[in-house]
Amino acid sequence: MNLSETNSSFDVAIIGAGPVGLACALEVQRRGLSAVVLDKGALVNSLVGYPTNMEFFSTPELLEIGGHPMATLHYKPLREDALDYYRRVAQAENLTLRLYERVIGLEGEQGSFTVVTDKARLQTRFVIVATGFYDLPNYLNVAGEDLPHVSHYYKEPYAHADQDVVIIGAKNSAAKAALQLMRAGARPTLLVRGPDIPESVKYWIRPDLVNRIKEGRIGALFNTTVTSITPGAVEVSTPEGPRTLPAQFVYALTGYHPDFSFLAALGINCGSDAAQTPSHDAETLETNRPGLYLAGTVCGGRNTSRWFIENGRYHAQLIAARLAGETAPALPEVLQPVQL
Repeated sequence: MNLSETNSSFDVAIIGAGPVGLACALEVQRRGLSAVVLDKGALVNSLVGYPTNMEFFSTPELLEIGGHPMATLHYKPLREDALDYYRRVAQAENLTLRLYERVIGLEGEQGSFTVVTDKARLQTRFVIVATGFYDLPNYLNVAGEDLPHVSHYYKEPYAHADQDVVIIGAKNSAAKAALQLMRAGARPTLLVRGPDIPESVKYWIRPDLVNRIKEGRIGALFNTTVTSITPGAVEVSTPEGPRTLPAQFVYALTGYHPDFSFLAALGINCGSDAAQTPSHDAETLETNRPGLYLAGTVCGGRNTSRWFIENGRYHAQLIAARLAGETAPALPEVLQPVQL
């Protein structure tokens, strides 16, 4: 909807227009409550930032929300399939969206909150935070990390043909980037802190990467850390001593984390544990601030692999049922959170 079509008062405000945020809105609406979804960026903004033609690790039915089937020709949907799907769901459910509108504060208390954005002040009884984690990279904190040829987001390989490209990291995103870059004519080198490619890399990706490294088509340095980045090189520390690697482009694919300063601005406490887990009741998902809930990946703090679309979408049903005074549905075993 356009802003002119929305009201300034809602039963529930959802911060974050990703798949879980959209699921929260449609579940709330189906229970007769009004909802508004706010996002500082585009609809499903994180998916917009994913690599071109990225293949999800999940099958379509595990990405579906609200009972809407995901139509795709692929066994595992592509980024573009998901972008089209979630847009269509938002339209079909007639969700009230306020995109490119940043939330900057939350005033009041349960039953009488005011969500303060950079464009308006919205009244609401309850608030759900479903902001994910993809917007904030885990920085290396080394000199040169802010140079223009360094990125924490990989999109596609085609601009890097006949170029030296250093990829920092060894999880799925780094592995797939290295393979794509090699096949597009680049000269990729993978920098790995550990002694080997982790076993956690998907079983159909890891053997391909390991064999390409053995062939010499992808360079790899293990037990290696970056000490600095210059306009044409990456300085590293290896077990054999320091080395200088040529690099016209650098992808630091070292993971991402939630916006803890934003959570604090909303009044949500975060733990002192390694994951900085945001304070919330595991059964109800209500935070330390009554009437303010968490949904999706943000619940895990820095443990970003604990919750994802497949099991995070359940949060929408749980919270919506609670706000409507219903009994929350049982969590299906297949959707239990990943134990770390």
